[in-house]
Amino acid sequence: MTATAPVKVRELADPQLLAGVEDLEVVARWVVEGFMHGLHRSPYVGFSVDFASHREYLPGDDIRHLNWKVFGRQDRLYIKQYDAETNVDLHLIVDISGSMTVGEAGVTKLRYATLLAASLAHLALQQRDAVGLTLYANDVVEHFSARAGSDHLLSLLSALSRRREHPPSKSPLVLHEVAELMPRRGLVVLISDLYFETGNVFTALDHFRHFGHDVLLFHVLAPLERNMPVDGAVKLIDAETGEALETMAHEIRDSFASAVGDWLHELQTSCQARDIDYLTLITNQPLEGALFDYCARRALLY
Repeated sequence: MTATAPVKVRELADPQLLAGVEDLEVVARWVVEGFMHGLHRSPYVGFSVDFASHREYLPGDDIRHLNWKVFGRQDRLYIKQYDAETNVDLHLIVDISGSMTVGEAGVTKLRYATLLAASLAHLALQQRDAVGLTLYANDVVEHFSARAGSDHLLSLLSALSRRREHPPSKSPLVLHEVAELMPRRGLVVLISDLYFETGNVFTALDHFRHFGHDVLLFHVLAPLERNMPVDGAVKLIDAETGEALETMAHEIRDSFASAVGDWLHELQTSCQARDIDYLTLITNQPLEGALFDYCARRALLY
């Protein structure tokens, strides 16, 4: 029997390591456990706190009582001892259109989004929150209303794991339909590459805000969609239409970088104007940054 090298805790959120693991329940548990362990040595900046109502976290404590506002500067986790319990409806909305199948090093944007959604669902249900899931392209493909419980988690993970034909394109109009499926206020997490007109995206997100939802936007990109190679021949393929363009990287690298930078700046500015949290995620980055952003947003709002 060949011995298997132990997996380091910091690697548990590495999407390339997780890409070949089919069991999403196992993956989600690994990611969340690694994330929780990593908080003890976190690089993130925390917030001030009144320690009178807190004690230090011990293994086995219920993580829904963790104070996510404290750990950064103190390098310790603290449990809220007598804060009133607050349960949240988390609505996960995942883009499964054709453009999400782009990726490299074994990790497509869709696989990254799936790993992230599964991990968020697992983390939220550990906090006794209710979790819903919507998969969309041009239309709503699957929808699960927000519920709690381990059986519900298995249903969500099964839907995320299901192999299906991915529609070649998507429309932001479907997000209006999704908003109508979520009348009760909660925290909406949209995971997408946002390959549609920016103005249309925010018209749709305004619909969620109209219903009182708080919104967290995770913008998933493949490495080559963020940074063009320095040199060599490149073939650009429109993931929605299949149209291809062959050129040399050095001829378009600067204009490509400028266009992408302008696009990301426009998205970030539009989000700030609407009090929407926005985070760009590259598929070779660990998932822990997104998990922290979610936990910090939840702690500040509820």
